[in-house]
Parts: sequence; C-alpha cells; structure tokens
Amino acid sequence: MVKFFKSVVEEMKLVTWPTAKQNRHDTAIVIVSSILFAAYLGLLDLLFTNVTQIVM
Repeated sequence: MVKFFKSVVEEMKLVTWPTAKQNRHDTAIVIVSSILFAAYLGLLDLLFTNVTQIVM
C-alpha cells in the first residue's frame, strides 16, 4: 500500500496542470457550447410541439 501511494505522488509530480488563463478559456467554451446546445434543443422542441399540434 505504501508503494502505491509513493507511485501516486511521483506521478502527480509529472502532471502538467493548466494555467488559470487556460481554465477560464476552457470554461468559457463549455458555457457557450452549453447555451448554444440548449437553444438548439429548445428550438427543436418548439418545432416538434407545433408540428404535433397541427397534425392532431
């Protein structure tokens, strides 16, 4: 068990962590993508709702 934790510590030293600027950029991309995807799905839902009301 001790060997495992020592190897974890050694691996964590090799990790390259993103900078604060990279984090802000990536977060902005995720937020904008989520908003666009939600708007797209909302429009599809509106379209299909209207089509089904017209058909019925």
